[in-house]
Amino acid sequence: MTKTLYDKLWESHVIRTYDDGSALLYVDRHLMHEVSTPQSFIAIEKKNGTLARPAANLAVPDHVVPTTRRDKPIADPLARAQTQRLVENVARHKVPFIPLNDPRQGIVHVIGPEQGFTLPGIVLACGDSHTSTHGAFGCLAFGIGASECGIVMATQAIRQQRARTMRVNIAGERGPFINAKDIALALIARIGANGAAGHAVEYAGPVISAMPMAERMTLCNMSIEAGARVGMIAPDETTFAYLEGRPMAPTGEMWRRAIDYWRTLSSDADAAFDREITLDISSVEPYVTWGTSPEDALPIGGRVPSPDEVAEPTRRTRRERALAYMGLKPGTRLEDIGIDVVFIGSCTNSRIEDLRAAAAVVEGRRVAKGVKAIVVPGSGLVCEQAEREGLAQAFLNAGFEWRQPGCSMCVGMNGDTLSPGQRSASTSNRNFEGRQGIGGRTHLMSPAMAAAAAITGHLTDVRKLAATRA
Repeated sequence: MTKTLYDKLWESHVIRTYDDGSALLYVDRHLMHEVSTPQSFIAIEKKNGTLARPAANLAVPDHVVPTTRRDKPIADPLARAQTQRLVENVARHKVPFIPLNDPRQGIVHVIGPEQGFTLPGIVLACGDSHTSTHGAFGCLAFGIGASECGIVMATQAIRQQRARTMRVNIAGERGPFINAKDIALALIARIGANGAAGHAVEYAGPVISAMPMAERMTLCNMSIEAGARVGMIAPDETTFAYLEGRPMAPTGEMWRRAIDYWRTLSSDADAAFDREITLDISSVEPYVTWGTSPEDALPIGGRVPSPDEVAEPTRRTRRERALAYMGLKPGTRLEDIGIDVVFIGSCTNSRIEDLRAAAAVVEGRRVAKGVKAIVVPGSGLVCEQAEREGLAQAFLNAGFEWRQPGCSMCVGMNGDTLSPGQRSASTSNRNFEGRQGIGGRTHLMSPAMAAAAAITGHLTDVRKLAATRA
């Protein structure tokens, strides 16, 4: 019987099945941060319990940590308490930990792959919805709630409902400056924010095969914004090359055996998916969002749409509310929308490849007057590499702020927020109401597009800006 990648990963981890179609799955690895686990540790300790496999966990503070003045105590009392509680909990339970002052510290979905903690073939869980990022390595990765984190910590297992399967074939030739973020937004705009609900999405096709791991992670990261909890890509030589030599990856004979197994982790040639679509990106342009959902996305050459274009009443009302919140009028050219803040960072777009793309745009240019622009590397190792390569200096010369690693303005829990009415060009994953601060207005885009917006002071087609340098 032929199987999809999801079938193979699911079936290899089933401990027992239930009549409702769910199953108890073994969880190989669990990532922790300071927001998702405090109650989990309390629940375990109330029962005088212990962690089933402390070494199968990896903890790092990222959500609430400040991205400036790391030499000072955290100013916000709640953030300080959450971060300190993580320090105490991992020490008491002997959980591997990357502290705030460690050069490896960073966003949980950046440091997992970076350290080789994320590997093909495993089931990986974390108390964060964007855990789908790790599926780029050919593993079954999904976000869980705080109570579920405690279950995983105590039992190394979790009960899950089996998903339907969906293959998204990415075909065609990429145009200039078309990034995985543009592809993700184009896909979500096409199928909707719930278009993949109930499905595990596998990305395939020649475009995917040619993608570096950073872009694969971006695409899988955004799967949750299409309604899927799981996004994945079959591991290949690109995957293996990325992982070889990582601190927590196998070595020696175990590496050779692992590679042999990982090569089996692809969907069988005649495997049947519950749903299959193809996205030809040959005509895809750089995308930006205009509303309050990632599905509210259009090519940069477009105009703000009208609610009157939507026949269905609920969708029309949602569009009206989005336009009111964003302070936009139908028919406005996207390129005429001014911005106040630029944020380059998040678990979606803060890797070295993302920073290179943005730095190439800002090199020799200056941030527009009145615009605040910040760059937040995804980890201390990304930060160090960017400084070695001169990227950090290019940003500083252009008038950007160069910050220290963390979730920063993506989640708005750490002092990095928009003020009411401010408008941002952001490389993060969500543009929900209040996501980056109460009353803040967020436009999602790729790193190169965000960099272009910083230079011009408005949403900008980076291809036009690049042409002025030619």
